[in-house]
Amino acid sequence: MVISAIATAEGRGGVAIVRMSGEGCIAIARKMFSRKGELLANRMYPGEIDGGSFRDYGFLVCFYAPRSFTGEDVAEFHCHGGSEIAHGILKRTLALGARLAERGEFTKRAFLNGKLSLSAAEGMADMINARSEAEIRAGYLLYGEKLTLEGKALQGKLKECLAGADADIDYPEEDLNPESRTQITHTMSEVEASLSRLLQQYGTGKKIKNGVNVAICGRPNAGKSSLFNALLGYDRAIVSDIAGTTRDTVEGDITVNGVLFRLTDTAGLRTGADVLEQEGIRRAEQAMKAADLIVYLKEEGDAPDFPEGTPVITVGAKCDLTRKTGCDILLSAKTGEGLGELRAMLYRLGYGGENGEAFLVEERHYRAVERARAASLEAMEALKKGYPPELYTEDIRRAYEALGEITGETAAEAVINEIFDKFCVGK
Repeated sequence: MVISAIATAEGRGGVAIVRMSGEGCIAIARKMFSRKGELLANRMYPGEIDGGSFRDYGFLVCFYAPRSFTGEDVAEFHCHGGSEIAHGILKRTLALGARLAERGEFTKRAFLNGKLSLSAAEGMADMINARSEAEIRAGYLLYGEKLTLEGKALQGKLKECLAGADADIDYPEEDLNPESRTQITHTMSEVEASLSRLLQQYGTGKKIKNGVNVAICGRPNAGKSSLFNALLGYDRAIVSDIAGTTRDTVEGDITVNGVLFRLTDTAGLRTGADVLEQEGIRRAEQAMKAADLIVYLKEEGDAPDFPEGTPVITVGAKCDLTRKTGCDILLSAKTGEGLGELRAMLYRLGYGGENGEAFLVEERHYRAVERARAASLEAMEALKKGYPPELYTEDIRRAYEALGEITGETAAEAVINEIFDKFCVGK
C-alpha cells in the first residue's frame, strides 16, 4: 500500500516536501508530474506538479527499491513552501490511491525492511527532538548503529557459547571436554565485562538525555541568585540585599560545549528561619540530593553536609569585594571574573566528555543490557559450579534475547509501536 505525507514542518517556508512510499507510488507521481519519459533514481527533475485544482512548479525525485530509505519505491515532490500548496498536493496523492501515513510509518517501514535497526530509529528520533548538541551527537551514534554493532558482536559471542554447549547436549556421549568449558567461561566473562562497561556509561547517556542537574547553594546573601542570573545571561531570580529573599527553588537552563545544564537556584541555608523559609531550605536540600553537581558559595561558618558521591565546586563569590581562601574558584557575578572558568569546571566535573564509543542513552536499552548481564552472571555461576549445559544454556539464551531487544530482533510489537509513535507524520 502506498503511504503519503508532508515530510516538512507545517507553516510557510521556502520548500515543502510531500513524500510517498510503497509499490505504485512512482505511478501516482507520474500522473501528477509534467515530465514524461524515464525517471532515473536519485535525480531531481523540474516540472509542473498537478495539485488537482492548481499547479505548482517544483521538482520530483524518485528512489527505487531496495535502495531507498524505506527499502521500497519512494517518490518525493519538492514544492513551494506554502501550507496550502503542500496540503493540496498531498490530497491529490490520496485521491489517486495513496493512504495518509501514520506517525513514524516511513521509518517503521525502513526498520521492517531491514534498512535500519530499532536503536538506529530511536537515535533518529533523539536527533529530531534534541535540545542540545550533545543529544544530537548521541543520537547520531545510535543512528550510525554503534550500539547495534556492539550488541550484535556480543550476540555473536553468545552464539558461540550456545553452539559449544548445545553440541554437548545433543551428543552427551562425547562429553564437553574441560577445554571447551573453560573457553565458554572465558567468553562469558568477556561478555559480562562489556555489558558492565555499557551500564557504567549510562550515567553519561542519562545526562545527555535529561541534562546535568546543578544545584547552586550556600548561606543567605552569599550571591547565589546573582551567580544564577550571570550564568543564564539574564535576570531570572530576584536579587536583593535582604537575607532570605529566595524562598523557593528557581530553575533555568544553559548549554556548555553543547551539553544541557539545568541550574537550580536554592534558598539560603541557615538555622532559625521562619516557617516559610524553612520550607525553602527543605527544597534546597532536596535539590542537592537530586543534583549531579553542586556549586557551593562559601561564606563564614561550616559548610553543609553534601550528598555522598556528588562532586562539589566551592566558589568564592563577590571577589570584586573580597577574595576568600580555600575555594576551587574565585568569581564575581558583577564583573564576570571567573565565570568562564566556572563553566569549564561545570562541564568537566558534571559531564566529563565523550569518546565516540557506543553508550546507553535510552532507559529501554539500559534495562535490556541489565537483564543480559544478570543472565550472563547466572550462566557464569552455573559454569563455575560445574553444572551440566542444560542448566546454563537457558541463561545464555536469555542474555542473547535481551540484547536482541536493542536491535529490534526480539523486541515485542507493543514496544516497536510505542517507539515509532514518537515520530511525527511524514518521518
